[in-house]
Amino acid sequence: MATAQEFDRSAADAEPSVYLITVGPGERVWERFGHNALWISEQGRGVGLAYNWGMFSFDQPGFLPRLVRGRMLYWMASFQAERMIAAYRADDRSVWVQELALTPEQTLELQEALRINAFPENAYYRYDYYRDNCSTRVRDALDRVLGGRLRARLTGVPTGSTYRWHTRRLLQGMPLMYTGSQLVLSQRADRPIDRWEEAFLPVQLMEGVREVGVPDGAGGEVPLVRSERQLYRAAHVPEPQSVPSYLPRYLAIGSALALLLFGLARVASAGAGWARAAVALLAGSWSLVAGAAGTVLAGAWLFTDHVFWYPNENLLQMSPLSLALALSVAPLVLRSRPLRPAVILALAIAGVSLAGFLLQPLPWLDQRNGEILALTLPANLGVAGALMLLWRAEGARRRG
Repeated sequence: MATAQEFDRSAADAEPSVYLITVGPGERVWERFGHNALWISEQGRGVGLAYNWGMFSFDQPGFLPRLVRGRMLYWMASFQAERMIAAYRADDRSVWVQELALTPEQTLELQEALRINAFPENAYYRYDYYRDNCSTRVRDALDRVLGGRLRARLTGVPTGSTYRWHTRRLLQGMPLMYTGSQLVLSQRADRPIDRWEEAFLPVQLMEGVREVGVPDGAGGEVPLVRSERQLYRAAHVPEPQSVPSYLPRYLAIGSALALLLFGLARVASAGAGWARAAVALLAGSWSLVAGAAGTVLAGAWLFTDHVFWYPNENLLQMSPLSLALALSVAPLVLRSRPLRPAVILALAIAGVSLAGFLLQPLPWLDQRNGEILALTLPANLGVAGALMLLWRAEGARRRG
């Protein structure tokens, strides 16, 4: 594969040129969506500078509170293009470079805008994973110097995809992150997006610029992309282009939990103390996880700027009430009969969960949360069923 220096061998003696650098997905979760940058190959300066809006640091002040509240600050910085590309090659990430047919005036306008943007007082911006990220910043910078041609070409062009679909596609193979994303994403992530919005992904922006034409100075048009090369091809598995259905797996896990709870409750109802303690531990653990998840979803709705997290139908499946249930179930370790509040809470939670499933045909409940439903509904019904079985069995034994 060619290096950036070989690709731009004539840059040192030529007029400044603009290149769109696109980097394929990596192995870390924040690398799964790819990356891009704008490279200005400047006269007399070799490969020039690459301007990159994807900068963040775990060590920056207030990182965790900003992450939780949806107020992450990213920043833009410039790097020697050769070094930047070499770093991505070392990480085994595919790299493409497209030379863009901008006029000298457009190139200088873009160069000056990027230089000013890189000043410390201008570099920081409020990050949004779908609407304001490294790729949308590159897209918008190009669109400005193109006089809106990029937006005009891509806006309104259907993609048949959604933000959720792309998220599922790119996070497959990471079970915890995949499940977490499907839990927190609300129905807002299920709205169909057009080509302009889809350019939040660098690879989609790379494909989009291929379709744009610019004036040739003689009354016609030429392609915006003057030339294109792949500088490096990653050795790992290529970016997935489809999303397998994981619903059977989630249903299997949820059903297994329900069946295990019910089986333990039957053994416990015959007087086995160890089985009663196991029901308390299993039901309490599930309720603790579900309650914590529900608290996060409710808190995101009320107190954060994570606009794609609410309104979230998964609150019907994982409720903050489950935290109270986890506490109410704990005494079952020592008591032969669950406390009445625990049974009432479990039935209420299971009823709301079932309603969330049965009401799916309603037009305003159009969140694509089938996998979460498949996991949580059997589990919630299993907790309620197990506690009811213990309650009735112990009541019958006392009456007898």
